[in-house]
Amino acid sequence: MSKLSHILLEVWQQACRHIEIGEYVETIAQMLEQELPLAQLIVRRLDFEHASISTVAAAPQEGGQPLSEHRRTFTRPEMTKLKAWLRRGEIVQLHQKTTSPIALVTPEYLTGDVIAIPLAGDHPSSGVLLLAASDAQKFSAKQMQVAEAIQEPFSVALENDRRLHEMAALREAAEAERGALLRRLGRQNLDDKVVGEETGLRLVMERVALVADSDVPVLILGETGTGKEVVARSLHVRGDRHDGPFIRVNCGAIPSELIDSQLFGHEKGSFTGADQSRQGWFERADGGTLFLDEIGELPLEAQVRFLRVLQDGFVERVGGNTPIHVNVRVVAATHRDLANMVREGKFREDLWYRLAVFPLLLPPLRERVDDIEELANHFADRAALRFGLAPALPDQESLELLRAYDWPGNIRELAAVIDRAAILGDGQRLEVAKALGWSGDRTLQVSTAPNPSPASLAPAWSPPASRSPHKASEIPSLDEVMKQHIESVLRFTEGQIEGRRGAAAILKINPHTLRARMRKLQLDWSLFRPQD
Repeated sequence: MSKLSHILLEVWQQACRHIEIGEYVETIAQMLEQELPLAQLIVRRLDFEHASISTVAAAPQEGGQPLSEHRRTFTRPEMTKLKAWLRRGEIVQLHQKTTSPIALVTPEYLTGDVIAIPLAGDHPSSGVLLLAASDAQKFSAKQMQVAEAIQEPFSVALENDRRLHEMAALREAAEAERGALLRRLGRQNLDDKVVGEETGLRLVMERVALVADSDVPVLILGETGTGKEVVARSLHVRGDRHDGPFIRVNCGAIPSELIDSQLFGHEKGSFTGADQSRQGWFERADGGTLFLDEIGELPLEAQVRFLRVLQDGFVERVGGNTPIHVNVRVVAATHRDLANMVREGKFREDLWYRLAVFPLLLPPLRERVDDIEELANHFADRAALRFGLAPALPDQESLELLRAYDWPGNIRELAAVIDRAAILGDGQRLEVAKALGWSGDRTLQVSTAPNPSPASLAPAWSPPASRSPHKASEIPSLDEVMKQHIESVLRFTEGQIEGRRGAAAILKINPHTLRARMRKLQLDWSLFRPQD
C-alpha cells in the first residue's frame, strides 16, 4: 500500500470513529502534521440562506479565539462566485491574498500559503477545508495530492456534522413540544393514570387493555369533549408501539384540497408550490400510532385511499408511482353517527367495517358523576400550574354545584369552568359558583356553553320576595329548584319535549339530557299532556 493510500484509509477510518467534527479535525490535524508543513486545519460551513460562512472546527484554534467569531457575510455577486467554485470542485493553492473568490473563504489572520478545498457533493452541506502552511513554507505538488485525497472524506464528515446538529435540534424541539403538552394536560408524564379509569371509565379501560397490544384498528366514539384523545394516547403507551411516534391529525381541520397531500405525502413538482417532496402523516407515524380525530369529516375521495392503507399497508404519494410500505396502528375517533352516515352515503361502508373492528364508546360526563370530584381536583392542579397560582381545590359546596350541572360540553367544559374558577379566585380559592353563573345573592344562573355569554348568565330563578327565606333550611335545594323550573316549562309545552316548541328547545339543552334529568327528578312528562 502506498503512503498516500495509507493516509486516505486512516482519514476514512477516523471519519467513522468521530461523528463530532471537532474531534475529527483535531485527530486528522495531528496525523497530517507528519506529512505536511501544517500550521492549522480549518473547516468552514457555507450558509446560502443567510449568505455567510462560519468556522465549525479548527485545530489548533488561533489564540483560543471562539469559533463563533469567525463569521463573514457576502454580497450577492460574491455568493455567485462561491457557488460556481463549489460546483467546479476545484482545489486551489493561495500563495498570497488575491481577488480570487477563494480568498473570500480564508480568514484574514492566515497570511501564508493556504490550500482551499471545496466540500460539496450529493448532500446538502457545503463548505471549505483550509490547510494553512507554517510561516515561510509552501505546499509542494506532492502535498497537493494529499489535499485532493482527503476532499471526499471531509465532505462526508461535514454532512455528518450537519445531520448530528439537525437531530439535536429536532430532539430539543420534541422535548419542548412534549413539555408543552404535559403542561397543557397538567401531567408529569404522558403515561400518567387516566382520571376515572377505575370508576366511570373502568369498562372502557378494560377494553383498552384487551386491544392495546394488537394492531387492529380502534374506533373511539363519544360526544365532543369526552376525552377521546386521552384514551387514544393510553392505547399507544400501553401497547407494543409505545416507543414509536404518536401523531394526532384532526381530519376536520385540513382543507379538502390538501387532505391527500397531508395524509399520504407528495412528490416534488406534483402540484404548484410542491418545491420539495414531503412525507405524509402515515409515513411519519411509521412504527407508531396515527390518531385520526373527527374521521367523519374525511372526504369520500380520501376515504378510498385511506381504505387501501388499512387493507395492505401501502401509501402512494401524490404525484408518485411507487407504493411505500408503512407499519402504522390506526386509531380513529368521531362524535358523529357513522352508521347513519353510511346509510346516507356520506361514509364508505367498507371503511366503516374496517375501522369498527374494535369500537370504544366513551360515556358523557353526566353519566360519570362519581368522577367529577377527581376530575375537578385534576384540573385545579393543572390550572395552578398553567397560571402560576397557588394550588386550590374545590370545596364540598362547589363539588355539589359541579355534580348538579349537566355538562353538555363534557370534560372539556369542566376544564374550562375550573380554569375560569381559578382565575376568578386569583390563587386564593376556586370560585366555582361564579364560574358556573351562581351570583353573590345566591341566584342560580344556568350556563350551557363552555364560554357563556353575558346573556346566558341571566338569573333563571330567585326566591320570590313575598316569601323571602329567613333560615337556611327554608332555601330549596338545587334539585327542587330545577324540578320546579322544568315542571313550569312542561306545563307551557303541554308535555312536549322535542321539537322547535318543545321543553328541550326552550331550556336550550339536548332532549336526551332533559329526559335523563327528568328521570333523576322523577318527573313524568305524560302528566302534563292535556286530558281529553
